[in-house]
Amino acid sequence: MSIPSQDSPTAILRVSCPDQAGIVAAVSSFLYENQGNIVDIDQHVDQDEGGFFMRVEWELASFAVARDSLAVALAPIAARFGMEWELHFSDVVPRTALFVTKENHCLYDLLSRHESGELRMEIPLMVSNREDLRGVADRFGIPFRHFPITRETKAAQERNEIELLRAEGIDLVVLARYMQILSPLMTEAFPNRIINIHHSFLPAFPGARPYHSAHRRGVKLVGATSHYVTEELDEGPIIAQGVTPVSHSDSVQDFIRKGRALEQTVLSRAVWLHINRRTLVHANRTIVFG
Repeated sequence: MSIPSQDSPTAILRVSCPDQAGIVAAVSSFLYENQGNIVDIDQHVDQDEGGFFMRVEWELASFAVARDSLAVALAPIAARFGMEWELHFSDVVPRTALFVTKENHCLYDLLSRHESGELRMEIPLMVSNREDLRGVADRFGIPFRHFPITRETKAAQERNEIELLRAEGIDLVVLARYMQILSPLMTEAFPNRIINIHHSFLPAFPGARPYHSAHRRGVKLVGATSHYVTEELDEGPIIAQGVTPVSHSDSVQDFIRKGRALEQTVLSRAVWLHINRRTLVHANRTIVFG
């Protein structure tokens, strides 16, 4: 699947460090002195912990520092303020693997947004523990790899999956309703690079039929949560959430329909934020810029 071109690439700097005077001035002065035109800047101060977080994006077209020298040029500023920092370029497109099982609503939504150019990423791989969605991968021209998993084979198959993901140079894994719990083997191999989606009823409505449980309780909102996957099940840093109203007149199928639509929107939003470098994980929280 083709990736739309980007005529004017930008550099993106994400920073976290102790809050102190002069950080924004130092970074913006460096960019100004090197003819850098800032197109987006956002910062946040955690008053409780005294932490500072910033994302700044600037055009490279007329920038005086060559992109392959940029990290070296930024290093003195980073050292001065004790920064943890990452530098990215908007024309470097992340390679994304989609993990699926049998539900296809989130998968089709991601593929549609990718095909339209909304989600600017490569999708060189679809992985599944079942064969149900192989036909979807074939229709979109995506290689499909089947890793059947049982309790006895889970560890070995996850090692095989990790080997494949690394061989394919995968930057991001998206669990598009992948109905397997990932072990620490997988989450430690791709920290803050695995995104999941689930209904927001957890922990109030756990189990395989959360919408049925919610319907019986007469809830007035259904929701969805997308988060980075960690060793603790469904406890990873949250990226995006959403809710939609329901009422006594809605059937269980209405709950499911509305919930699935929300899952699509929230997961795609989380993926968009990640691939556009608008998230920054600190402890077990996600700072979302814009």
